[in-house]
Amino acid sequence: MQASFRYDRETITLRVPDSAIVYESRFPSPADSANHLVRKAWEMPIAAANLRAALAQRRTGDVVVVVSDISRPIPYAALLPQLLAEIESVGVPRSDILILIATGNHRSSTPAERVAMFGPEVAAQYRIEDHRSESSDLIALQAPSWSGATVRLNRSFVKAGFRLITGLVEPHFMAGFSGGRKAVCPGLTALATVKQFHGQKFLADPHARNGMLEGNPLHEEALSVARQIGVDFSLNVVLNKDRQVIRAFAGELDAAHRAACTFVRQCACPAVVKPADVAITSSGGDPLDTTFYQCVKGFVSATPAVREGGMVIAFGGCREGVGSSKYQRTMFEYATRWRDFLNDIQRPNVFIKDQWQFQMHCRSLAKIGQQNLHFVTSGLPQDLLSRLNVHGHAVADDEVKTTLQSLLDRALLEGQSVAVFPEGPYCAPIADDEHS
Repeated sequence: MQASFRYDRETITLRVPDSAIVYESRFPSPADSANHLVRKAWEMPIAAANLRAALAQRRTGDVVVVVSDISRPIPYAALLPQLLAEIESVGVPRSDILILIATGNHRSSTPAERVAMFGPEVAAQYRIEDHRSESSDLIALQAPSWSGATVRLNRSFVKAGFRLITGLVEPHFMAGFSGGRKAVCPGLTALATVKQFHGQKFLADPHARNGMLEGNPLHEEALSVARQIGVDFSLNVVLNKDRQVIRAFAGELDAAHRAACTFVRQCACPAVVKPADVAITSSGGDPLDTTFYQCVKGFVSATPAVREGGMVIAFGGCREGVGSSKYQRTMFEYATRWRDFLNDIQRPNVFIKDQWQFQMHCRSLAKIGQQNLHFVTSGLPQDLLSRLNVHGHAVADDEVKTTLQSLLDRALLEGQSVAVFPEGPYCAPIADDEHS
């Protein structure tokens, strides 16, 4: 049979055995237009007054609308205009509205990206800011976080007269699910706060994984920070594999987010049918596969569906390279020495920006080994790819499909069973020992 995968901005179709286990999300079709679904959500929110009533309680200060950065495929250009119009309709002047991009530790947006994300009118007519985690102008909260850490947050968000967060709820390989509280932490926190949220101990916890909120230290930490500062209204969407909005969940921070997570878990976190010998997965396509850093989510999310010592064949566009300069330096320093990396980050006072992505990467390496973790891309040269702790295959654009098919066919000659992930990390299976 044929299976189609997103790769960069293209679609790749491969032959897979009829016996393959295919892990795909099972979201229903949209019941209405995206704008109608989102409007209905804020008019009939969960455990909260509707948006208009909530805005009536606005304090002195800006209405700050927190949005995700370019790495999330949320159709803001279609959704934001009516949300902003709703805010203005209750008497909030446009000059009092700030769109705040929750970059976390990601880079700032470019003017062109803002136009692409929000549409030309919104990009031109509203104030837009990027959060900067290493800024000196952040504000410390009075109380520590759940873990006892000191928390410093974006000044505009802290000083806001109304805090409205938005996001996308999908499986997340560390925090259980994205969306909700993650817009605040790590989205709007200082780098020092991220050191705790993405620290070695948190990520070593077995509860830090796809589909898990209960007992997950990343979830507990993020939720404690968001609750302490206070969120006046939340609005999250769920997308299907065609990136259509199929559900929206609005209202109280935790209640609305948990409702969204329950829905997504039912649709996108199936049980592992049987550990396969080989898994083949995309990295989700653009914008998620623009860097190798983001592509890690694809092969880590597929790993629970593979047996010990099995094989993962992953691929991603990597159009923007490896990732941050610090992440690249870390990967190069520990090329083929991932066990040394795990030992080093356990030492007191050792923290490297972006180390969390490599630590999650190591989960796959520990289960199947570097030689069995294949990664195919046309976005990186072989000499660089060979230093990223994968069995790398740097190819030309027109060779991606044939290389993937060849790798898969060779594995099948040995009678191997196959698990297929057409959506990459957007569908995250959970093994039996991960359901508790």
